[in-house]
Amino acid sequence: MSTSETSSYTPDIPSEPVTKTTDTIHIELTPNDLDSLAATRFVRSPSAGATVLFIGTTRDSFNDKAVSSLSYTSYAPLAISTLYKIASNILTKHACTKIAIIHKLGECPIGEESIVIAVSAPHRKAAWLAGEEALEETKDKAEIWKLERFEGGEGVWRANRDGKVGERVDGGIAGLLGRIEVFADTNV
Repeated sequence: MSTSETSSYTPDIPSEPVTKTTDTIHIELTPNDLDSLAATRFVRSPSAGATVLFIGTTRDSFNDKAVSSLSYTSYAPLAISTLYKIASNILTKHACTKIAIIHKLGECPIGEESIVIAVSAPHRKAAWLAGEEALEETKDKAEIWKLERFEGGEGVWRANRDGKVGERVDGGIAGLLGRIEVFADTNV
């Protein structure tokens, strides 16, 4: 789902990182610069023979349009819960050792990191597969949206995933609102 930017909307960006961390999973939504070295240190383990690190950066174009910047927002309580479930499922499915998923919120200029995913596993194949799946699941399911600003001032809000501007995702806004209502009801 996509809408043009309106001047009256200001996204709610937390001033401090929002995290959920266990011995094997670290999830973080942060307005700060991302620290890939810290993510790598978190997943390091004597039982892991492989560590995979993915760093997603803001590129300067989308569909042949010059991009000036991105800005990310989320419904942080639900996004943290969703990311934690993604990480937990991936650890089990791929028999990984540890995983960290860290996503930027707020302004993300061209060339800066917007997401860091680090995964460790006993063997490289599991780590590679888990890292890729973590990225795809995050882009597909996490309640994170981006404002893509183009040269010339135009801006478009859209789901945080690859695809065409305006493509509907998971039932559009009605599907999202239903997920937020269910989350709110179960976490009161």
